[in-house]
Amino acid sequence: MLNVSRVPFSAPGVYREPLSPLRALTGVRMDVCGFAGVAPRGPVRVPVVDEHWPDTRPCTEAGRPTMRSVAVAVESFDEYRRLYGGFEGPGLLPYAVASFFEQGGRRAWISRIVHRHGGAADDLGVATGVLPGVSPATTLRARSEGGWGNSLRATLALRAIPATFLLAETHRLTLQSSAEIYAGSLLRLTFADGSRLFRFVDVLDRGVDEDRPRKVFFAFLDSAVPTPPESVEVVEADLDLDDNDGRRERFEKVGLHHAHPRWLAQVLCWQSQLVWPDAAWAEFRLTPDSIDLVVPVISYTVDEPQFANGEDRYPDITPDDVIDATRLTEDDAGEGVNCFVQVDEIASLCIPDLYSPEALERVQSILDPVSLAGPTFERCVDVDTTPLKQGAADDDLSGLRLDPEVSLDAIIELQQRVVTWAGDVRNFVVLLDVPPGLNQNTILKWRASFDSAYAAAYHPWLTVARRDDERDNLIRVPPSALAAGVIASTEWKFGITHGPANVLASEVVDVDDRVSPRRHDELHPQGVNVYLRERDGIRLTAARTLSRDSQWRQLSVRRLMIMLRRALETQMQWAVFETNGPRLRHELTQLLRVYLRRLFQAGAFKGATEEEAFFVNCDAVLNTASTLERGQVIAEIGVAPAEPIEFIVLRLTRDGDGTLTIE
Repeated sequence: MLNVSRVPFSAPGVYREPLSPLRALTGVRMDVCGFAGVAPRGPVRVPVVDEHWPDTRPCTEAGRPTMRSVAVAVESFDEYRRLYGGFEGPGLLPYAVASFFEQGGRRAWISRIVHRHGGAADDLGVATGVLPGVSPATTLRARSEGGWGNSLRATLALRAIPATFLLAETHRLTLQSSAEIYAGSLLRLTFADGSRLFRFVDVLDRGVDEDRPRKVFFAFLDSAVPTPPESVEVVEADLDLDDNDGRRERFEKVGLHHAHPRWLAQVLCWQSQLVWPDAAWAEFRLTPDSIDLVVPVISYTVDEPQFANGEDRYPDITPDDVIDATRLTEDDAGEGVNCFVQVDEIASLCIPDLYSPEALERVQSILDPVSLAGPTFERCVDVDTTPLKQGAADDDLSGLRLDPEVSLDAIIELQQRVVTWAGDVRNFVVLLDVPPGLNQNTILKWRASFDSAYAAAYHPWLTVARRDDERDNLIRVPPSALAAGVIASTEWKFGITHGPANVLASEVVDVDDRVSPRRHDELHPQGVNVYLRERDGIRLTAARTLSRDSQWRQLSVRRLMIMLRRALETQMQWAVFETNGPRLRHELTQLLRVYLRRLFQAGAFKGATEEEAFFVNCDAVLNTASTLERGQVIAEIGVAPAEPIEFIVLRLTRDGDGTLTIE
């Protein structure tokens, strides 16, 4: 085929071919899962950054709004642990995320749930501490609420670096252009009598040396000094932060004035993951307490720590904090699970702490075990080894506590709200857990409460034993978390058309309910995806939705349609403001056909030919004169999704000679 170029050839030479826009449809990622739950630490109440509150201003100034819930991406459980902590809290979120990655998941978005108190009460659970060595009082706030912040330590190291100058005057210094002095730099000036003073550089201007034709800088001091100094030193500061749990941060060469390019408060705002600067000093300046730059050595103890007042306000959390009913159907980023609406790559959603069916065993400290040893033999004593429960503790999720045997209707109502919200958003599938401890009839009653292709249900709960968990017992984990990992792993290995089932779960000890074949025969047609204990392990046997419509019963079909919609919405934006005519309609038709043809060849659609598998209409019948007047172009797409095989029938035949044949 002859390619006719639009390059206007004239005289012989080299011509640049005009660039044409790349117009092609590709697949989108469908393996990413969102998790919302309770963690002992992690990003919450994050300051808003927009055109009204840009990141060039102090992040903690009065009046700046904050987002209670934020979604943060992690790509391993180690990364999750660094941001959100481990298994020390009362929530199931860390167990769910760990199980997701163990099944083969590669990327997850996390939203930590905390209670919306409102006003100043939101900050009451945040640990605060004072940074020694500078004035005025420099209060630092833990990055998020929780008792973890009480273990923080912050130290500031000050040092003076000799600075060269061309001329010193009482109000300014003349510097070489290569001098590392900035507006906001703190200078220590030494005079002929040995005295010293601090001065900040107020303004730094370019200039020209009157004696030589060279460029110089004029550093104007914030206030004049009695006599020109004999020597000048630049004061630099290094801040070290340590949470005493393996997380450390070091910020070098930070400034002590708000005009400095590395102003301490600004650096903490946008780089630290441990502390925020308090608003009381974030817009001003700090001065060392000692002209000799000696920071006082303070020994902090358990009774008098540097940071205090951090609280784990777990009992305050309620289901409304998770679902955010006040902004349930809005398109903008909300709180709770609604913060996931703006994350386009999330394909599945798991909420392990939507409610709390039971309290986890409390984490016991093993630092000071009680010893029964003595100098003489004594009678044996019985030691009480009964594990302490969190039911009456301050770190219990009492606000989320719903016993499935007593409060099943309340649990169903919560899950229905989530399913309704997912149906409104229509961008991902919510993975639900059948409440634990239900008998067969009650499970079927629970199932009857749902009818949505944007939800899938899993049963039973699974027990795990983690080597990195201080709780020395089995933990019951929501089955949806492992299903999310199976979905992600299947997507990576086989693509969107493969049903995410028939997979052995990793790192699982047992099932909470051993479903018999007869019960399985009842649950599977109802769309309840069951884990069965087999000889080789725990197997996820199905991947169906909770839809009553047979067209949407397969989870792979719903995920395929979500992927198609995402691809078209995100990759067809080039068509906006194109000339609306036959040429555009032809280009759209060919582009869509090529994309659907690739999916057909990958087995996404059923049918022996392309005509049986899909169609694309974008003709003058759909795009009438009135449509063109409104500036619209309409393309109609139809597909016949292929469903995965669920049943394989084997025919066993016995011949007259006794031979057995399997067909």
